Amino acid sequence: TLDITGGAPEMHPQFRYLIEEAKKIGVHVIDRCNLTILEEPGYESLAGFLAANRVEIIASLPCYTEDNVDAQRGKGVFTSSISVLQTLNTLGYGMPDSELLLNLVYNPLGPSLPPSQQSLEEDYKNKLLEEYGIRFNSLYTICNMPIKRFGSTLISKGTLSDYMSLLKNAHRNENLENVMCRNLISVDWQGYLYDCDFNQMLGLNMTNKNRNKLHLSDIVKADLNNRHIIVADHCYGCTAGQGSSCGGALT
Repeated sequence: TLDITGGAPEMHPQFRYLIEEAKKIGVHVIDRCNLTILEEPGYESLAGFLAANRVEIIASLPCYTEDNVDAQRGKGVFTSSISVLQTLNTLGYGMPDSELLLNLVYNPLGPSLPPSQQSLEEDYKNKLLEEYGIRFNSLYTICNMPIKRFGSTLISKGTLSDYMSLLKNAHRNENLENVMCRNLISVDWQGYLYDCDFNQMLGLNMTNKNRNKLHLSDIVKADLNNRHIIVADHCYGCTAGQGSSCGGALT
């Protein structure tokens, strides 16, 4: 599986080429899309391209109400996102008996754990269908990681310690069996490898026995089994409560 993420990875000039070449060798491709990019000038044909190549779309929609989405992602984002989702539905994405997968992603607005993924998915499906005629396959709930922009916000508000206590107190050992760092690698734009996207954000590279950074070109000769995964306090974000991964809740 090739899971492409950004920012807006669709803006990379080799985005389409990468997908076409991956599909030629039978790789399942996922595009983690912010939705609004598909309405930007010059990208009008992109939705059709993704559908033609059977690319799974995982799209950020942090709420089903306009006020909450725009508060988190900017004014007008909700309206644009709804429009794109309706377009994707017309192409077959998220529709019953269709092979075109459309999954949505929820993350909390602030320093709290996500609610039950199953119950929230039901709410999303009911609201989006009733109000906008939108269908999708699954909802993934993802915990906010106490790093980078969100971490800086917590620090500025003096709530980082409280949020870390919340995550640590909600830790569940059973989530360790399914955390994403055990079955994927994250590759940065230069080809260097990490145990997960969050370690990539923090510059925590995967290394060999000589502590040299592992590169994608090393992958065929690197033994990635039975090696230590680099962990730090932010990892509690994946093990707290129902757990969190690139595929949503763990339990």
